[in-house]
Amino acid sequence: MGRRQRRRLPAEPITVAISDLSHDGRGVGRVGDKAVFVHGALPGEVVNARLIARNRRFDEAVCTELVQASAERVEPPCPWFEQCGGCALQHLEYAAQVRFKHKRLVDNLERIGGVTPREWLEPLTGTPWGYRRRARLSARWVDGKGRVLVGFREKQGRFVADVGHCRVLHPDFGQRLESLSNLLGRLSVADAVPQIETASGDAGSAIVIRHLRPLEPADLMILKGWSDEEGIAVYLQSKGPDTVHLLWPEQHQLDYRIDDLDLTLNFHPQDFVQVNAEMNQKLIARAIELLAPGPSDRVLDLFCGLGNFSLALARFAATVVGVEGVASLIDAARANAARNGIENTRFEVADLSEDVSATDWFQMQFDGVLIDPPRSGALEILPVVAASGARRVLYVSCNPATLARDAGALVRDHGYGLVSAGIADMFPHTAHVESIALFERS
Repeated sequence: MGRRQRRRLPAEPITVAISDLSHDGRGVGRVGDKAVFVHGALPGEVVNARLIARNRRFDEAVCTELVQASAERVEPPCPWFEQCGGCALQHLEYAAQVRFKHKRLVDNLERIGGVTPREWLEPLTGTPWGYRRRARLSARWVDGKGRVLVGFREKQGRFVADVGHCRVLHPDFGQRLESLSNLLGRLSVADAVPQIETASGDAGSAIVIRHLRPLEPADLMILKGWSDEEGIAVYLQSKGPDTVHLLWPEQHQLDYRIDDLDLTLNFHPQDFVQVNAEMNQKLIARAIELLAPGPSDRVLDLFCGLGNFSLALARFAATVVGVEGVASLIDAARANAARNGIENTRFEVADLSEDVSATDWFQMQFDGVLIDPPRSGALEILPVVAASGARRVLYVSCNPATLARDAGALVRDHGYGLVSAGIADMFPHTAHVESIALFERS
């Protein structure tokens, strides 16, 4: 018996009335009893769409024609928006993007967490273009084009989008995609560079080139020449993250300032930093306002990274203890504290997915706790947070679903009330939702 043939997708378009946006920015509608997720469609629209995938519970489609357009639809400024997967919402006016993200936070807190704050915070917004100071870009040699493509992947994710420039990347890279393409195309390993990481500080930028084969001496000369010409540092990575090293110039350091607090933080191109510099400053200011540390307070900063929130809070609190699982980030945090003359901080390495209640630093007890976890959230550490004695807990989140889950646990299981919550638009024109929530002992 021959292999069963995969059922072909129908060629004729379907007509879909769009009622909502999904978490990744696709329009959501129904055809019969089945949900359909439509790339490029907005709520309130009726569209004709071509099916691209069928699943048991839902279908996926691409908008091919607007039958009825939304009043909030705008012409995407980027000519490659339809192909490139770096953005999802350029066709939605910016104010409506912010409303969509606020609604996602509201819906998640109510549906997943079963909680509602006493107060909704005004959304934090900033300049929506040229904001992305860190990115991981795909690279691929394409025989048919005779060059290396550099950029984000296409919307369906298989290939690198062929774009000339990018308006959301920091200008040092958004305007240099063709330069990067030409650079990689001149190397002997042009077909063995799968990605480039970009990083920009306030006064300089760097790239990290991942290469799967050893570079030739001529390659190194090409890279050094490009670095001198463009004024961008070049780092190389042959295997894992521990192989990253500076090629050129001989010395280089990225940093950014938090002007209101007279802080300068150094970081490595592969360190985690908040992607949007302007929004980071606003988020720090809001964190200080909400947590309101006093001159006798002890504050615990969990998932502290290189000290972004810790050092800011230390300007107001008696003591700040920062805890992070990545040792290199703790080294950076300690160095940043010393560089800024801050002596009331303590930084510790700890796996925050495990019980840390027996550690000596935790025995201090705390007046306030700040949590800035990865997308998976902080559920495992919440009992420790509750046992810290903190009257206030401030949760900074990059995933509204895990924030909502953890908010429900803090309220139901640990005796806190949700005082306020709101979004910070860290990634304009994408569906990413950054948010902040304040909890107080009931």
